[in-house]
Amino acid sequence: MTRIILAALVLSPLAFTAASAQDFTAEQRAACKGDYESFCKGTMPGGGRVLACLSKNNDKLSAACKKVVADAKK
Repeated sequence: MTRIILAALVLSPLAFTAASAQDFTAEQRAACKGDYESFCKGTMPGGGRVLACLSKNNDKLSAACKKVVADAKK
């Protein structure tokens, strides 16, 4: 169990970039990377969880990331 938690902590900075590759363009990932790391770092990717987390924190997001989130909801 400790190994899993440690692995998650080590890999979490890569989670948004790697897991979202299927859902977002490189430009969109770049726009939200800082916001992901600030507000959603512990969110496990998949099933729309990262987008849901970003949406939940919409009022705190950068303008560029707010646009990505809004576009993803369309």
